[in-house]
Amino acid sequence: MYNWFECKVKYDKMLDTGIQKTVTEPYLVDALSFTEAEARILEEMKPFISGDFTVSDIKRVKYSETFFNETGDRYYRAKLYFITLDEKSGAEKKTAVNMLIQASTLKEAVDVVETEMKKTMIDYSLASVVETLLMDVFPYAKENESLRRDLGE
Repeated sequence: MYNWFECKVKYDKMLDTGIQKTVTEPYLVDALSFTEAEARILEEMKPFISGDFTVSDIKRVKYSETFFNETGDRYYRAKLYFITLDEKSGAEKKTAVNMLIQASTLKEAVDVVETEMKKTMIDYSLASVVETLLMDVFPYAKENESLRRDLGE
């Protein structure tokens, strides 16, 4: 399971017009702690940014599922409500969950959610699908997964 942190990176970016502008862009990293999230984003961004850059903000975000698609160039957040029945009172209970989807279009993101949910027996309602501002997502590489299991993740 992923433990996501949204990291905002502030740096000077050269625009297409030739003007240099200070920008702050959000990225998502998988890490065990805030300290590791900062170290990971600094390491991931080094090859892409020339000059100085800082991590201006880090916050924990919760995604119950992530669906990556190498051809997708955008990231979408889907909010779903899982619907269950309380056996004692018979009342309907809704539990909100967020999912992260990499896709090229909003329609493709909705299709991914619906396709994946058809594989389950869960009753759900799709509340929203919105494009995020995320520039990129950095999950742990496969070779690091055994280390994470050893650490109790």
